Amino acid sequence: MGLTEYTRKRNFSVTAEPRGAKKPRPKRVAGASRFVIQKHDASRLHYDFRLEMQGVLKSWAVPKGLPWKRGEKHLAVEVEDHPIEYEDFEGVIPAGNYGGGTVMVWDRGNYYVHGEKPLAALAEGRIHLVLEGKKVEGDWALIRTRSEHGKNQWLLLKSDADVKPVSKKRDDESVKTGRTMKQIAKDRDAEWKSQRGDDRGGQESFRERVRQAVAHNTSGDKRKGPRAAKNKNGAPAPLDSLRAAKPRFIAPMKSKLLESPSATGDWIYELKFDGIRALALKQGAKVKLISRNENDLTKKFDEVAVAVAALPCAECVIDGEVVALDEEGRSSFQLLQAREMEGRESPLYYYVFDLLQLAGKDLTALPLTIRKETLRQLCGAAGDPIRYSGELGDDAGALLDEVRRRGLEGIIGKRANSVYEPGRRSGAWIKLKCVQEQEFVIGGYTPPAGSRKHFGALLVGYYEKKKLFFAGKVGTGFDEKLLATLHRKLQGEARKDCPFVDLPSKQGGQWVQAITPAIMRKIHWVNPVFVCQVKFAEWTRDGKLRAPVFLGLREDKSPRAVQRETAT
Repeated sequence: MGLTEYTRKRNFSVTAEPRGAKKPRPKRVAGASRFVIQKHDASRLHYDFRLEMQGVLKSWAVPKGLPWKRGEKHLAVEVEDHPIEYEDFEGVIPAGNYGGGTVMVWDRGNYYVHGEKPLAALAEGRIHLVLEGKKVEGDWALIRTRSEHGKNQWLLLKSDADVKPVSKKRDDESVKTGRTMKQIAKDRDAEWKSQRGDDRGGQESFRERVRQAVAHNTSGDKRKGPRAAKNKNGAPAPLDSLRAAKPRFIAPMKSKLLESPSATGDWIYELKFDGIRALALKQGAKVKLISRNENDLTKKFDEVAVAVAALPCAECVIDGEVVALDEEGRSSFQLLQAREMEGRESPLYYYVFDLLQLAGKDLTALPLTIRKETLRQLCGAAGDPIRYSGELGDDAGALLDEVRRRGLEGIIGKRANSVYEPGRRSGAWIKLKCVQEQEFVIGGYTPPAGSRKHFGALLVGYYEKKKLFFAGKVGTGFDEKLLATLHRKLQGEARKDCPFVDLPSKQGGQWVQAITPAIMRKIHWVNPVFVCQVKFAEWTRDGKLRAPVFLGLREDKSPRAVQRETAT
């Protein structure tokens, strides 16, 4: 990687950060190289783990710090290389700048690599380290989790015997100066100012990005509804006319389900992800991740928040989706659920597809093509876990064939010059599915049968005119651990009566899905507060699910917002 990315992110005419110039090297133990761990209180507290290699410091952001117990794993996100001189930095990076916050030299010393081939180990993605620092001593390992799709995603693993964690007092003590984080922040004796996040520099950079995008996107917005900001001559409005805005939650724009793509209009298509929709709000050093129903996801996806904090701007609001990928690189809501409920180590990615605010300006009235081009330039080189979700093309039929062949869920179509309509499903965004999948509300569960424990099947439904209607029973998609976890949650919302307005009911002289009044007495009813994701083959003629499979619980959608999705 070298220092190319490090240098690109900094303007050395205005910053005191080291350029990476060579200087005399102190003598070291034979076969050893230097390491440094810097405690960094930016958008949230984390540790920067750096290894001297190839004349630079190879660097990883470790949100939870070093693991102490054998076999314990902590996420480590690879970031850009830093110059050797960086190992000595301790001070304050002003808020709103790249990496803004307080930095402490938490520990430093020498490290060895088993086999004594650090570069080969790095390339292989498996580095077995022996650390000899002032605070930490012992064996750790850095393991890249994905060599193809997640090159920057690693795990930091304690590989030998347990070690005693650093005491609370020593954890807040610099090995360079003995100061605490609070004292370093107060002294501000090494305050760096990077133009990357400077208000004027950020605004000028924003203007230039939009100017470049406008030069390639001059066609007008011809659809009905809210219009894109423009001059009288039809050109996009000047930047000064855009509404000023501070980062805040904006209700995500919605897509309308269609059976087939539109035959008219200028459309672009993107991949449909099977994850959790999340808005990223960045203001200075603070970052929040907010779900579509305004739940705070920041702590749940802290590695994503750390990556957003490092973006080259002082303020922004980004629309995207947090996903977990399977071995074939496909987004999987089941993997995302297993990561949370079962503690599985599945790498996370934040696929970003729209930019709503930047540098104090509201971009929602700009055409989609301009917003996406600006977003691409902002995030295109960010590296994992942030990934830019680009356009796949404009041939929906060919794209659907390929998506279907790869076992993906579908595609999203967007009018090329559409504005962003918060909270609306206007038809300017559409979704075309290869697999039937949507959210349902859980209203009860049947008792277990045979060797199965906890419960047999979930009874799910959807709202229509404020009434909960029954959609079917979901009895597959669970393992024993998930059955137990769900059962505990459901027991906490037990109720005596049935929440579905249409149970029991007959159709054609038969009870719906064999749920007779006698069976009803055996069912455990629950308050309709849990929303789950379900994959199914089709809707039957009597409006029930055929071959449904449970994928996971959703906390990002209100039960009252769950309706039956009908393609038009």
